[in-house]
Amino acid sequence: MGEINRITVLGTGVLGSQIAFQSAFKGKTVIAYDLNDDILENAKAHAAELAQTYLDQVPGATRDDVDGALGRLSFTSDLAEAAGHADLVIEAIPEVLKIKEDTFTKLNQLAPASTIFATNSSTLLPSDIAPSTGRPDRFVAMHFANRVWQFNTCEIMGTPQTSKETFDAAVDAAKQIGMVPIPMHKEKAGYVLNSLLVPFLNAAAELAAGDYADPTSVDEVWRIATGAPLGPFQIYDIIGLTTPYNIMMAGDAEQQKLAAWLKSEYIDKGYLGLASGRGFYDYSTQ
Repeated sequence: MGEINRITVLGTGVLGSQIAFQSAFKGKTVIAYDLNDDILENAKAHAAELAQTYLDQVPGATRDDVDGALGRLSFTSDLAEAAGHADLVIEAIPEVLKIKEDTFTKLNQLAPASTIFATNSSTLLPSDIAPSTGRPDRFVAMHFANRVWQFNTCEIMGTPQTSKETFDAAVDAAKQIGMVPIPMHKEKAGYVLNSLLVPFLNAAAELAAGDYADPTSVDEVWRIATGAPLGPFQIYDIIGLTTPYNIMMAGDAEQQKLAAWLKSEYIDKGYLGLASGRGFYDYSTQ
């Protein structure tokens, strides 16, 4: 397969925006796609915020570096324009199988036959989505962690139909955009990161939802006793509460109870995490 120079990212939410900016920062020509121009205006504003974040937090990053990234990053609500010349399309849209299936079905009609499709899904196996792509041999999961410039893992998971060339190209692409590729030998829900992280976060939620201890105390215990820089509720806020809620809703009855608590006590009040200014903690004055 040829070199991957043109990357399209579908979805400009928290991770989609980060993946797009990081790819542009590392020299790729990037198109970020979303449903309408209003969403894209917010995405452009977020890209400018990310530019400042990179200046502040990425060692050695210069104004020329981030301005170059912004120059290589464009935005569109036209799926045909987004897909028409892509070497790699990374999907980072809502964790709803039907939405992903419909999107990939359309995408298959618009993208070149050589384009690799990837999903950033955190809960669905690539085999769940592959039939809708029309090119299961050129389809793979590339799962990024939040704050890609800092926590730069990319878990790569294929299906039995994914070709070796596609898998190797995804590993190479991850390296090219500054990620540490984590090849998965076979499919597993949750990959490596979420197989470890989700039970940890659920355990913290059980303590708070059951009124055993408040989130601040839970975080304090974890930081002091383990030396970890962040407690579980700080991690919730960084991730954003919507994604953990969706994961809990897809779980068993006990996890769905935790989802209901998260929704009623936080999400319904607009406390969505760091990006919204408030989650388990208030960031509005920072």
